[in-house]
Formats: sequence, structure tokens, C-alpha cells
Amino acid sequence: MPSIPPPPEWPLAHVLIVDDEAGMRNFLEKTLATRCGEVHSAPDAEAGDELMKRHRFDLLILDITLPGKNGIAWLRELRERGYAGEVVLITAFADLDTAIEALRAGASDFILKPFRVTQILNAVRRGLERARLQRENWVLRRALRQRTPEADGLVGRSIAIKGLQAALQRVAAVNSTVLLTGESGTGKELAALALHRNSPRRRGPFVPVNCATMSPEHIEQELFGHAQGAAAGRGPGRDGLFVYAQGGTLFLDEIGDLPLPLQATLLRVLEDRQIRPVGSEQQIPVDVRIVAATNRRLSDEVAEGRFRADLYYRLQVVEINLPPLRGHKEDIPDLVAHFIATLSPQLGVPPMEVTEDELAYLAQYDWPGNVRELRNLIERSLILGALNVSALYQGLARMEAGARALPASRPTDLHALEKQHILSVLDSVGGDKTRAAQLLGISRRTLERRVAEWGEPARVARSA
Repeated sequence: MPSIPPPPEWPLAHVLIVDDEAGMRNFLEKTLATRCGEVHSAPDAEAGDELMKRHRFDLLILDITLPGKNGIAWLRELRERGYAGEVVLITAFADLDTAIEALRAGASDFILKPFRVTQILNAVRRGLERARLQRENWVLRRALRQRTPEADGLVGRSIAIKGLQAALQRVAAVNSTVLLTGESGTGKELAALALHRNSPRRRGPFVPVNCATMSPEHIEQELFGHAQGAAAGRGPGRDGLFVYAQGGTLFLDEIGDLPLPLQATLLRVLEDRQIRPVGSEQQIPVDVRIVAATNRRLSDEVAEGRFRADLYYRLQVVEINLPPLRGHKEDIPDLVAHFIATLSPQLGVPPMEVTEDELAYLAQYDWPGNVRELRNLIERSLILGALNVSALYQGLARMEAGARALPASRPTDLHALEKQHILSVLDSVGGDKTRAAQLLGISRRTLERRVAEWGEPARVARSA
């Protein structure tokens, strides 16, 4: 029975060998072909440059002495154009000055010919490990800037949350594209993190992208990268988020806000599993799982012509809906306890006590901002040292103070307080629903639904 060959040690690594000696190229190709995802070779800098234009390489093994342009001069040009990959220089003739010149040109390693297989493999291993750490550090810094939440699971013991946890656990094991739906604040990014952390890709990066916060030009360059001079400022080229997410998960939040031209581009990427940086001829293979999320009804967006039907069906391989907090209020005590336990050490404040009466009071509220709104309430309350229910409504304390002379006319439950506050905010901004939603910390769609439920035609008319 024939033996099964072991899997490649670096399956995602693409390597380019540039050496004028055919025997050396052949030796290096055979050594690396079974260990790397893809290996190309060229006899000189000009041929190597043509390959660089069509492919993206994580590692370059480069001879210094080449016909025409030498290796160090070409390496300087590559660095000026934005090539950030690892470079191992090899040469049969070297002195201290050459080594210093090579390092200044941007080489990450330097090997003298003739070398043993173990020497070149160790150099490749070090180079690819440095490249991996650089990508991970970049992703972590970006996550810190965007305050990506911890993947601590979805808290709750209700039937709704247990069903959600079971669905995420099942889907995590496969590589299918997932569409997460639900209102703002229901924890879609947390669900995406749970999918990633429970998947075979857990050792790879998790890269979140909010499609609603970037301009169409910026998001295209962010996702796919760009060639030298293709971006504003005509600077060097750079990799896109698809490259940084290699081997992991790319989370596309608010996918409904993706511009139509980019929807077509994303559809091609999902079908071909290749990306092309802006202004480049490169076709870069990508091994990335896509998890998308939206608080819109994409079927309605398709019907209105704002979202491509073919992309919708491509994303909707598996669709998971996250329930609003008002649909599983029995989880509020667990969520409150969880947020107190996790936030108090971060804030450097002692935990606070929450009484049964206070929990019952929280259960009266409909939580238009969902779990995110509850978390923000607990964070503010920890800072103040006690549960700050009035923080649910901006200006509630002022409203209460003004109503003391007429106690019989004051609302006595949270539903009435919520309506009073939302309508007063709408009045204060002249019926501008977009501005009112920003002040309230909820989506415009949620605000419109609330006003429609209360039957406030005058306010709706003023905001149209």
C-alpha cells in the first residue's frame, strides 16, 4: 500500500527563487515544492519582476550575482515599491561590506553558497515565521484600535440562546460562508468570533471589517490591497485584509452597506478564491472563510435593487439569526452578572450589587440597543458605583425634576418613559430621525419602528 505524503509544512506560503544557475534553481524548487503552497523561479531580476507583477510572494530567495541588474539593486527597487515580504540573499562571493549592503537594502537573512538543505530550510522557516508574526501583530493592533470584543461566548440560559449556541457550534466545524442577521447590538461580531474560535481555522487570524464606516474607494483598497501609486498620496503598495486573514476568518460586518460595484468584486472573490489588488495585475489566491453580518433584511434590499441577488444567495449558504434582547429577557440577570465580572477588573473598580427589584425594573425595558445597550449601562453604572437606570434615557433626570410639581402626570413604567424620552428627543431635533437615532444610540430603522408602533403621524411626516 503506497504511503500518503505528509501535508506541506507551509501550505499558504508562496516563494520565488531568483538565481542564474539552473542547477541551484532546480535544487531549491525540489526542496521547497513539497513544503510550500507554491514555488516559482526565475533566472534574473527582469524575469523575477514579471512574476512579481502577476503573483504575490511571502518569501524571496535571491542570488546577489545576477546577469544584468544585480540582486541587491533589484531588492532596493522592490522595497521602494512596497514589497514587504521576507528576503533571503544567497551568494558564493561575499565579504563584510556586501553583507552590510544587503541588510541595508532590506534583506532579512544572508546565506553563503554552498549551503546544506537544513541551512536553507531554517532560513525559510525563520522568514515565514517572521512574516506570520508581523501579520498577527498588525491584526492585533487593528483589533485593539477597533475594540474587537473578547470571544467569551454568548451568555444566557434561555431557549433562544441555547439554540443559537448549538447552531454556531454545528456551523463552526464546516468551511461554508455564513450570514449573521439581527438588530444592531445583538452580538453579531461575538457570534462571528465564536464561529472562528470553534473552527479548524482557530489558529489563523480573525479580521473584522465594518463596511458601513469606510468610503467605497477606501474599503476596496482595505480589502484587496493596492499596487504602488494606486492609493491616495501615490505611496508604496500594501497588502489588503484578505491577505492578512489568510488561513483564518474575514468578518464583513454591515455587508448591506457594501457599494454595488464592490458587491460584484466580492462575488468574484467568493467564486474564484482569488483577489486582485487595486492597480495591480497580481492574482492572489486566498484561503479565507467569509462570515458576513447585517441588521437589514437583505431580501428587501435585493427587491429594491440595492443588493445583488447572486451575492445574497452566495452569502446565505448558512443564515443564523440573533434574537433581540427583548425576546429573551430571562437572560438579563446572567448578562448583568457577566458584564459586572468582566468590566469591573478592566475599569479598576469594585463590583456592584444589583437587587432583585432593580433586575425586575430592567426587565420592563425593551432594550432597543439590545445587549450592547445593556453592557454600556453596566459600564456606566460601575463607574458611578450603583445601577444607573436613569442612564437608559438621556436627560431623564432633567425630565423628572421638571415633573415634580405634577406627580400624577408622570409616567410610572419604563415603557411610558421610553416613549416620552424618544418623542422629546425627536421634538428637540425638529423631527430629524437620523439625528435623533444618533442621540439615542439606536439605529434609524429601530426608531422608525418605535414611532410607527406608537402611531405618531405628525412626527413621521416632519422627519420625511
